[in-house]
Amino acid sequence: MEFVVEAKIIGDEYAGGFSCGLSMVSSETFWNLKKVDVLEKENEKETLFEDERGYRARVFEKKDGEAIRVYTEFENRSGSEVTLEMLSSFALKGIKADKFHRLMSFWSEEGRLKTETIQDLHLEKSWNGCARRIEKFGNTGSMPVRKYFPFLAMENSEDGTFIGFLMGHASSWQIEFSCKETQDFDVMGGIADRDMGHWMKKLRSGESFRTPDAIVATGNSLAEVCDKLVKAQHPDISPVDDKMGIMFNEYCISWGNPDINSVKRLADKLENKGVQYLVIDSGWYGLPCDWACSVGNWEINKERFPNGLKEAADYVRSKGMIPGLWFEFEFAGPHSKYFEETDHLLKKDGHPLTVAGRRFLDMEDPWVIEHLTKDVIGTLKEAGFGYIKIDYNDTIGIGCDGGDSLGETLYRKVLATQKFIRKIKEEIPDIVIENCSSGGHRLVYSMMEIASQASFSDAHETLAIPVIAANMHRVILPRQSQIWAVLRASDNADRLYYSLVSTFLGRMCLSGDIYDLSDEQMKIVDEAIAFYNEASDIIKSGVTKVIDSSVYSYNKPTGQQLVLREYEGKVLAIYHRFEDSRELDKSLLKEGRIIAEFGKADKDFSAYACILQK
Repeated sequence: MEFVVEAKIIGDEYAGGFSCGLSMVSSETFWNLKKVDVLEKENEKETLFEDERGYRARVFEKKDGEAIRVYTEFENRSGSEVTLEMLSSFALKGIKADKFHRLMSFWSEEGRLKTETIQDLHLEKSWNGCARRIEKFGNTGSMPVRKYFPFLAMENSEDGTFIGFLMGHASSWQIEFSCKETQDFDVMGGIADRDMGHWMKKLRSGESFRTPDAIVATGNSLAEVCDKLVKAQHPDISPVDDKMGIMFNEYCISWGNPDINSVKRLADKLENKGVQYLVIDSGWYGLPCDWACSVGNWEINKERFPNGLKEAADYVRSKGMIPGLWFEFEFAGPHSKYFEETDHLLKKDGHPLTVAGRRFLDMEDPWVIEHLTKDVIGTLKEAGFGYIKIDYNDTIGIGCDGGDSLGETLYRKVLATQKFIRKIKEEIPDIVIENCSSGGHRLVYSMMEIASQASFSDAHETLAIPVIAANMHRVILPRQSQIWAVLRASDNADRLYYSLVSTFLGRMCLSGDIYDLSDEQMKIVDEAIAFYNEASDIIKSGVTKVIDSSVYSYNKPTGQQLVLREYEGKVLAIYHRFEDSRELDKSLLKEGRIIAEFGKADKDFSAYACILQK
């Protein structure tokens, strides 16, 4: 692989081929940047490009396991100011491919695999090669996993090879693949450019700009490439969270109405059940029955917690669990004291940026950071919480005022959020951080690397949970992917198996009517916890070899799904059946000796899991 620099400077000529407005690749800026040097040392490579006008670009590559981390730095040495309107994190030319794999995503239906051919995408080159064929996709805003994940895998069916790309920054991004004179493809990705993400960056003489990095890997299957991309992620996991502990989140009981009595009742029920964390979700603050509009009003609701939160946290710890607390600290709801603090809120076109009645705090503002340090870090410290769930329930959109462009300012504000999350970890070193954004809207590795866990989705009680959970194996570490099983007193055994088996696709998180379950139902939960603990090493460190799913509709899934994950001679097999499904292929169970199992494998079962010793 020889990475190049795709860049576009305002004033330079755009490429032809009828691409202007669709793409900025192969512009005058690209052609003027000539490769002049390559510096290599162990596991690292730096390629230098120069423009005789005084511009310099470097592409940095570093081996990361079986993948490569790559980013670009652009430096202005021209003697005058210049404005970039596009700069790639990675760019390659002449990739042979005939199939393209992407992961589509919307709220509660994250990560659907979409595989298309050259013909599906209408990318067959023109008869004389003068017109560029382009597929450009991405996201605009501060919810980077919306519509698509920042992921692409290109397959060459002729020789069975794959190349995969995964980007991690948490604001507007783009990936583009195109062809012109041949059927070979140019591919690039990075911050969404001026056309797509309203991004422009001014550089005075002597200044430089470094792009966020991307991860690139090659392999002989989609599963192999995805495993390499995922294994190149390096999360800062709290030492407290290293043993794959189980969560219980009370949200699907109280639905935003927790109080001291309900927390104590849960803690009593969960004592000695093998649960490590008990998380108090939204609604512990602000006005009663108004958790969404009170966001930003982080005063404890004394009707619900008359003696403060420390009483609740202490009680949870007395029962052998770590207490957790929910925050959504980047927002100000209409009933928040910050809603009218317009000097400290994000603005667009001079007006406070308001989305669905809520506003956004300016995370670059020292005043905001001072107040959040007291509101968030202070509350966690004073009450003794060891876990924070960080939620984020809307998007800034194309950007905000205050910088070189709307998109450039957005990029900076999101980096400032990440800086504050690091501050939480610095001040509470053992804190376990959960990355949540209405479930799965922030499942990018720059967020995952500053968290211990993530909410995989908000699909709390849907039939699609195991499908979404399996999808996540392609982009994040399963050990970080928190899969919910919402337990109801009305659930029969089959439904309990279905929900609980899903949690073996990541980190087990329980919710629902735990204190209303019968002894027989509770026995099933206990058996699931025991199986999860036995499978945890495979979930934590294994390789996902198979994701075989026939599901087309997520709302009405049909068929079946099989996931196989291997580690040190053991195979974790997870099988779900939907409507019109076939029976479990018993030949699967002959791949090794069954050493643990959960669920039923008869003709009427809905879900089954086992561990095989090869």
